[in-house]
Amino acid sequence: MVIVAALVWVPDQLLATAIFVGRSLIDVAPLIVPGIVLAAWITASGGGVRVAVIFNGRVAYSIVAASLIGAITPVCGVTVLPLMAGLLASGVPLAPVMAFWLSSPITDPAMLAATTATLGVGFALGKTVAAFGLGLLGGFTTAALAGQDWTRQALRNNRIVGDLGRRTCCGPSGFDPAIWATPERRTRFWHEAKAISRLILICLVPAFAAEHVLNALLQPQALAAYVGADAWWAVPFAVFVGAPAYLDGYAALPLTRGLIDHGMSQGAAMAFLVSGGVVSIWGAMAIFPVLKPKPFLLYLALAVAGSLAAGWVFEAVV
Repeated sequence: MVIVAALVWVPDQLLATAIFVGRSLIDVAPLIVPGIVLAAWITASGGGVRVAVIFNGRVAYSIVAASLIGAITPVCGVTVLPLMAGLLASGVPLAPVMAFWLSSPITDPAMLAATTATLGVGFALGKTVAAFGLGLLGGFTTAALAGQDWTRQALRNNRIVGDLGRRTCCGPSGFDPAIWATPERRTRFWHEAKAISRLILICLVPAFAAEHVLNALLQPQALAAYVGADAWWAVPFAVFVGAPAYLDGYAALPLTRGLIDHGMSQGAAMAFLVSGGVVSIWGAMAIFPVLKPKPFLLYLALAVAGSLAAGWVFEAVV
């Protein structure tokens, strides 16, 4: 509602927002399109069922692996959305998906280099450790709740999710990577790709619009006066107020450096970077239509708790 009101009262923002959304979709397309293809192939080939069977029997191993892979792969919470939704639809447990979902937006190899160049080695390593730790926290906490019905059926049953992961034919069962060799598997692949593409567009368009409008309205430089090293509330403030001012991983680096130069504490800066990746409003808006309320609230709670912990631990170590 706030975003809609802002666009109505500031009509000049309409064109700028539309251009920003279009450019953002083009920018993330090289990451999203492979994710759509991979997710559709996993379902059509029967790979999702095989992954689900493996993960169901090795939960602890899958959580550690998902956290580590998420911390080092160049994907974010939005661009990994089709793959995560596809895995959940195929029956993969929520715990490893949650671990990957929480660890992946924070850093990656390119981000590691950019953070090192902008903020130093300490921040770069700290973000990587925070990403891995947040994945472990999310995965094992979710695994402890595995007995709840809402963790077994985490995806919403609505038009946005649509027919994602549902069987649309009576074709062969089992795993077969050569989906192009079977008409039924090809049909299922295209059906799944269209369902995931619709899901992504419905989620990303308002999310990118929210990002543009919020950052046009907010003045993040003003945060420095409230997140200094002497303020006990610096880390919580950076998490709960700083996240909406988060632009993206790379744009946030010079912003964070500027905030540190103006008095932001080291711990608050780390909390800002971590929470911005996993709790930013535009990222949360993309996840909310996909997950049911309880799994979504669990995601937010884990993201906030992990961001606070990352900030406090980094402050203590530095």
